[in-house]
Amino acid sequence: MNGRIILKKIKVPHYERNVKVDIKTTIASNGDRWDKSGSVFVLPRHSAVNLLSIAQGKAKFPEIDTLKLEHMRGIIAGKNYLPTIELMRFMTPFGVGFYSNNNDTLTSKRRPVYIPKWEDCVQWQQDITDRYSLLEDEAYVGVFIDTWTEQGYLASVELKFTESTISCDRMQRTQVLPLINTVYYIGQEYPDIFARKPVTTDFTLPKNAKNVRVKYIVTGHGGHDGGDEFVQKENVLSVDGKEVYRFTPWRDDCASFRRFNPATGVWLEKRVASYIGEKGYTEKEVEEPVASSDFSRSNWCPGTDVVPEEVALEGITAGKHTFTVDIPKAQPINGDEMNHWLVSAYLVWDE
Repeated sequence: MNGRIILKKIKVPHYERNVKVDIKTTIASNGDRWDKSGSVFVLPRHSAVNLLSIAQGKAKFPEIDTLKLEHMRGIIAGKNYLPTIELMRFMTPFGVGFYSNNNDTLTSKRRPVYIPKWEDCVQWQQDITDRYSLLEDEAYVGVFIDTWTEQGYLASVELKFTESTISCDRMQRTQVLPLINTVYYIGQEYPDIFARKPVTTDFTLPKNAKNVRVKYIVTGHGGHDGGDEFVQKENVLSVDGKEVYRFTPWRDDCASFRRFNPATGVWLEKRVASYIGEKGYTEKEVEEPVASSDFSRSNWCPGTDVVPEEVALEGITAGKHTFTVDIPKAQPINGDEMNHWLVSAYLVWDE
């Protein structure tokens, strides 16, 4: 599908007892040296219109209220359509695998002294038991990587289902309802809408819903100097106009993943270093290599997965509600300054 999506139909055995579901995703460059947004997803089975039917030319994204959503097609529910549900968000590193040979002419001299070797791939694992109901029996599971090169990336996904060994451990039934997904899987726009307005969607909660919570996955993008990728921006989630969660998605541990980024850009930065000389500790000015992959970012690093935020919706009642995502200080796209926010959220509850 469009050269950036792999989609596969899977069959899952029937389980009587409680089951734990783990997802393991493995990524390696096939020649693409850049960091790219990635998403493992499942097509909602109750959505007559989905990415597959759209790719096959059998359907289109539903018409939208352009005053409310501008040109952001397919990001919230519409006629016969539910947003795609993420199983894992990730970001590819710079060239892991293809450029990991220690004799590679591009990367061999970019490896810091504290890294023994470049890794051959990057792998992440998450518990996705809360989305088991989406995978039961048969489901379409896909991988999206926003690659624009001919070579692209190699990707594999493994789902592990572990059933309880306790005979009386009856399965806890859960349900999932997608609320929003701004990942531009196919024929969609870069989502910079948050620079101009919040996005609100409606949902209906059934009477039997218990332990209701919202899961929220977000990454900020805009790789230029001062772009939303590199500047902290507060996110605000609201239900029925009442704030339920406010936080600033940010990661400052990106240097920890240097071994997965052989093709990252490297600069030299001068600083005064303290070191052990012949007569003990002394200081002098040194030039130290600093990699692009080391820089802190809006909830991601090159070579990491993204863990969903979980917000308990205590006291929420059955019936109709609204859910709103607001990023008040988000910046718009401006020429080649591609600011945008990849946001997805879903409700999960126990029956």
